[in-house]
Amino acid sequence: MGKQTGRNPTDRGKRGVKRALLVDGRGIPRAVVIAGANTNHHKLMRQTLEAIATARPQPSPEALQNLCLDKGYDDDKPRALAREFAFTVHLRTRGEEMRERVRHAGAKARRGVVERTHSWLNRFRCILIRREKKPENDLARLHFALAIITWRNTARPR
Repeated sequence: MGKQTGRNPTDRGKRGVKRALLVDGRGIPRAVVIAGANTNHHKLMRQTLEAIATARPQPSPEALQNLCLDKGYDDDKPRALAREFAFTVHLRTRGEEMRERVRHAGAKARRGVVERTHSWLNRFRCILIRREKKPENDLARLHFALAIITWRNTARPR
């Protein structure tokens, strides 16, 4: 398979790739990082935040920069890293989402935007099944697919 692959803990130990993806509120990709499938997401957080390709506006009390994270990031280090990059963290602690689901049936999680973008990526067969040995080639294909996704979702008249 090549470098930057690792044993996938959910697929009988086959080698695989993990994509850490940062998107805006509409699902438009802003940054992507790849690593072995056995790498925890919170270990890729710094690389992902550093990989943001577009210039960010300066956060202010009137215009906060929000960062929605899932339960896998429920630790002090990801929170401190988000503060370092001037993000306001929205993080569901362990068990909080289940309690909220009972109270407000039918409410959807914010991470659905990221999941939708991953779904759009999986429509590209060359991304879904990695055949590249070099991680640079895999990342280049991933960037190309993300560029197409961005173009499709920003070129539409609203």
